[in-house]
Parts: sequence; structure tokens; C-alpha cells
Amino acid sequence: MITFRKHLAWSILIAGLIAPLLPLAQETLEDDTQILFVFDASNSMNSFWEGNRKIMVATRLLSESLDELYGIPGLQLGLRVYGHQTKFVQGNQDCDDTELVVPFSTGNNLVIKRSLARIQARGTTPIARSLERAAEDFPAGNGRKVIVLITDGIEACDEDPCAVSQMLQARGIIVKPFIIGIGLEEQFKETFRCVGNFFDATDAETFREVLDIVLEQAMHDTTYEIDLMDSDGVHDTNVAVTLRDQHTGQVMQQFMHTLNQNLVPDTMHIDPVPTYDVTVHTLPPLLRDSVRFNARSHNHLRFQGVEQGTLRAEFARSERNEYGDFHVLVSDSESGLPVHSFEINKPVKFLSGTYDVHFPTAPPTWVRNVAVRKGQIAPVIIPQPGYLQLDAATAGYGTILTEDGLVVYKFDIGNPSARLLLQPGNYTLLFRARSANSSEYSVTKQFSIVSRKTHHLSIHG
Repeated sequence: MITFRKHLAWSILIAGLIAPLLPLAQETLEDDTQILFVFDASNSMNSFWEGNRKIMVATRLLSESLDELYGIPGLQLGLRVYGHQTKFVQGNQDCDDTELVVPFSTGNNLVIKRSLARIQARGTTPIARSLERAAEDFPAGNGRKVIVLITDGIEACDEDPCAVSQMLQARGIIVKPFIIGIGLEEQFKETFRCVGNFFDATDAETFREVLDIVLEQAMHDTTYEIDLMDSDGVHDTNVAVTLRDQHTGQVMQQFMHTLNQNLVPDTMHIDPVPTYDVTVHTLPPLLRDSVRFNARSHNHLRFQGVEQGTLRAEFARSERNEYGDFHVLVSDSESGLPVHSFEINKPVKFLSGTYDVHFPTAPPTWVRNVAVRKGQIAPVIIPQPGYLQLDAATAGYGTILTEDGLVVYKFDIGNPSARLLLQPGNYTLLFRARSANSSEYSVTKQFSIVSRKTHHLSIHG
């Protein structure tokens, strides 16, 4: 086992990603894969790293990996180099110093090795421009297009590698680039995480291991399935799923979960490098954070005890709704936190549990501790409203209260005459005419509302 002396975190990353690796030459790719090595030959690569110049170490180890890649069917390789043509002069950098040295081809491993051996580290670091030019290097077709960037420095030409990388990915030109940092200073490492899958090679031994992992991941898809299992071991499905990069918060995948023809969850492809936070959008959602996927294998992400029942909110005896556009709010009975709002009379699935249902009627109606159980429908039924036909001879100030003192309606300044929807129950009306200058002139009237009936109330009658 390799010991990573400088970064314990890196050893954890390796342990989580790498499985026992088969020799690369024994592999067969399911789809054509094109790997473009973008190699840093800037002046800083002449600095020493564990007793040797960085460019010598990187060239030697990349050449060894090229030997192992030889003869893999469906694999094409290319080499782009930057910083090798123009000598670095402070304040006069050549930001066009980037060249496709070896175009894509099969079986060109030896050509790339010989080209690497002739390269001298001389110039600056135009990473963004090299990535942009790399988009033109790939042959046309639907093959898997991968960039492996090997560098010891950050962008030196006042351009934005992150923006270029995101543009290339959005256009489907390449998959997320792999970046291998060679002895990078700590403050520069974060600048590469937005570019692609960043690996920190802190020493030569780690560089070789990182290169092996990158090439394995570049050529072979990692897959997974999400198993939503109830207590009987039966798969649930037809819910939305979101996977986010835990480090950046960026949404990496979103899809509707489904079962295939064998009634097992569909197989999905995934980039195994990031750590993910996974949300299964049941009601309420199922959450799993810090998820790592093992590279080059099929992963199962299992959620146990996923049991759903149906909640249906409705008015008694009729689907007619006098309130118009009407949505109910469902909250978790224990925490009180809202879970979902949905249209009345529409059945909606919830995880088994106990919920409070809020109807925005006048006054508001709460139905507490509604039990939702697996495979069952939980109807939540409230009475139909009635009407209050309120007539007033003058403008003024008024309030309608429930028996418990809850304010249902308030009238300010204007004439309160109106036809009002109210839930069945007993109410009190308080009113004072605008012209009355004493509270003693307030009018107090009690009345009752019955479902589907209209109650006429004249304030001054």
C-alpha cells in the first residue's frame, strides 16, 4: 500500500476510488475512447521535484503508462503541449504557445513517447487557451472524449480555464477534464476544482498512482443504481432524484427514477471522482450525504423502508370547490415542518407517517395527525363552505371572529357589504360606523353558517 506523506486526505480519496486494477492492455472498451494528454512544458517544469526535474519525472511516468495502453481496441490517443516553443520572458509571455504535437490515432503510443522525449520546458502556462484549442483536436464522431491535463502551475495568461471547461462540457465536446497537479502550492489547488476532476500528486510515487486511476476512470464507465426498497424487499420507483457535488453544490445529475423491463432500477453512469449528496424527492425527501462511488464497478445506493401511501384532500360530497384555485399544505406532525402543497382532490403519494393537513379556508382548517400507510389511501375530508350575505347601510370598521376568537375577516373604512365564503360554524360580527365617535355605538351580532347554505345578515337591520 502506498503511503502518502503529505496529505492524509489524498490517501482516503485513493482508498475510496480505486479497486484492484487489471493490466490496462487486457481491457476492451465498449465504446471508442479518445484521450488527449495536455502536457505542461512551461519553464516552471524545470524546477526540481524529489531530486529530479518535474518534466523528466512526468515524461517518464506518462511514457510508462503509454506502454500499458498500447493495443487496447477502440482507444485513440493524442498529445497537446504548451509552453515548449517560446522562451519565457517576464512581461512578454507567448500565450499562443500551445500545439497539437501528436494528432489522434490508434497505436501511436510510441510516437507520443518520442515526442515527449524531445520536449523542452521553456515558456508560459496558457491553460485556458490550450483547453479551447483542444476542442478542435478531437475527431468527429460519438466517441468518449477525455482530456487529461498534467500541470505544475496555474493559468498565466489572464484567461479563465473554468469557463472554457464548462463551455466544452455544456456543448458535449468533452467529459469533465482530469487534472493532475504536480507539486502544486496549496493556495493554487482550489483554482483547478472548477476546471474538472482534480488530483493532487504530492510526490512522484503518488503521481504514478494518480495517473493509473485517471486513465482507468477515463476509459471505463462507473455505474450505479438507486434501490428504493420497502419492508418486503420490493422496489419502489417513479420519483425524482438529484445528485450534487458536495464540494461545489453543483447539480451533477437529475432524473426520474424508473425500473427496467426486469423490474429492477435502471443503471446510471456516474463520474466517480466527486463526493455526492443524494436527494430522492419523495414526500418528505430521502437524503444521503457524502456518497462515494467505486470506480470501474456497479454501485448500489440503497434506501430501506421506502413505503408510500396516498393522501387525498377533498370537500365532503362533491369535488366542486367554491374557493377556486385551492391548494392544501401538508406538514410533518412531529416536526411541524412543511412537506408539500398540492391541489385539492388530487391524490399525492407520501412516505408512511403522520401528517397535518392545512386547508386555507376561512377560517383556516387544520386536520391533525393524518396517518398515511403503505399502499393505502388516506382521505382528508372537510365540510363544504357556506355563504354569508352581509349588508350594511354605511361604511365603517368591522371584524368577524370565530367562537375561539380567531379573526376571519376585517373591514376597514369602506362599506362591508359582501358575499363571503365561510366554513360551517358559529361566528360573531363586530362593527362600528365610520361616523360613530364612541365604542358604545358598536354593533355585535352572532350568526351561524351551514354547508351549502347562504345566511343573510343585515348589520343595521
